[in-house]
Amino acid sequence: FDKWTDGQRRRILVDLLERCSLSQRKFCAKQLQDRVPTEALDFTTRLPRVLSLYIFSFLDPQSLCRCAQVSWYWKYLSELDQLWMRKCLRFGWYINFSPTPFEQGIWKKHYIEMVKDLQVTRPKTPSKDEFVVIDVQPVRSNIPEANLFVPGRRTNKEKKELPPWRSPDKNPTDTIRFNYLNNYDPIEQARQA
Repeated sequence: FDKWTDGQRRRILVDLLERCSLSQRKFCAKQLQDRVPTEALDFTTRLPRVLSLYIFSFLDPQSLCRCAQVSWYWKYLSELDQLWMRKCLRFGWYINFSPTPFEQGIWKKHYIEMVKDLQVTRPKTPSKDEFVVIDVQPVRSNIPEANLFVPGRRTNKEKKELPPWRSPDKNPTDTIRFNYLNNYDPIEQARQA
């Protein structure tokens, strides 16, 4: 067996397993399960719940909502009030009642309601009456067409300059954004800016 190739060993093992009874296959499966390391193991099921909650506490609200879509256990962990209460209290958002022990997810619901009140999630679109369309008339001039500036055409001396909204920097630093869906403290973020 030591001198055989990998393909030869696999064929012999398949033949042996096909000839085994169900109890012998279960025995082989148990032996392999003990010796083969498990892959893609859910860490939240192996760690104590306190440690799993500690890891989840570093996530921002948007990531916590994504974690709730992974599995039932992750949904249970990511909607616990211990996680969402800290995120609400950071912005000074308190609830005006004391929830019973049977009410779950009160702080998450409160966080979502407060964010909706801030209208952070969707910008206000202007109504049709607010849109103004100006009548545009062509301008006539006495300059020959060869000397006219055409926006699409560049001269050899001009270097293409990007407008400010299309700068090569993917992360602009000249804007201050208060995104309540991140874990950043808005006061500290304003000081840094």
